[in-house]
Amino acid sequence: GIWNKSQVELRFIDSEFLTSQDVAEKVLGCHAILVPGGFGERGIEGKIAAIQYARESKMPFFGICLGMQLAVVEFARNVLKIVDAHSREFSPDGDNCVIELMDEQQQVTKMGGTMRLGAYPCTIKEGTIAEKIYKRLEISERHRHRYELNPAYFDKLQKGGLVISGTSPNHKLTEMIELSEHPYFVACQFHPEFKSQPLNAHPLFFSFIEAAVLYKNGISTSSTKEKSKTSK
Repeated sequence: GIWNKSQVELRFIDSEFLTSQDVAEKVLGCHAILVPGGFGERGIEGKIAAIQYARESKMPFFGICLGMQLAVVEFARNVLKIVDAHSREFSPDGDNCVIELMDEQQQVTKMGGTMRLGAYPCTIKEGTIAEKIYKRLEISERHRHRYELNPAYFDKLQKGGLVISGTSPNHKLTEMIELSEHPYFVACQFHPEFKSQPLNAHPLFFSFIEAAVLYKNGISTSSTKEKSKTSK
């Protein structure tokens, strides 16, 4: 908010009690939707409903970790019409798990500090919203997760319009996604909140709040994305 000269008002919505029928009513007056990281099955369908609303209504959306994973699930279900699309975390025997347990996690039995932790490099795709936000093609961000976008669905998702805008250097792991036809629909597998400070805003938070301000004022973000704060 400081970087955008704006006061941010947070409305916490319990996704356990959120449905596609009442999401419009519950987010009335909001100017952006953020679905953060987390774990556990409770409230998952409500989060997916919120993501669908943001996508279809063109409201700025930002997904972090689980938020990114559920954005992929929502896209697969409602755009690609893979009605049983899900995450392996919540559908262990599912046939269309667009989110899958990472290969190196398959044999892990002890939870806790055994997930993918710490800083990892990420390669940004040229010409994407992510590049305009970071103003660079190579970044490093901190992670804390076990599940990733299933590589078996990369082609189908991208042909359907989902942009994989950030990957691991070997292009095997998806780090960021976005929708090019949406004013601001961005999600990341990593945790930018670990690196953001009030007087040194992370570029993803800066650009998200910027998009919310523009949405509130009825201004398209397409002509202003170049102004996003350069990553440090």
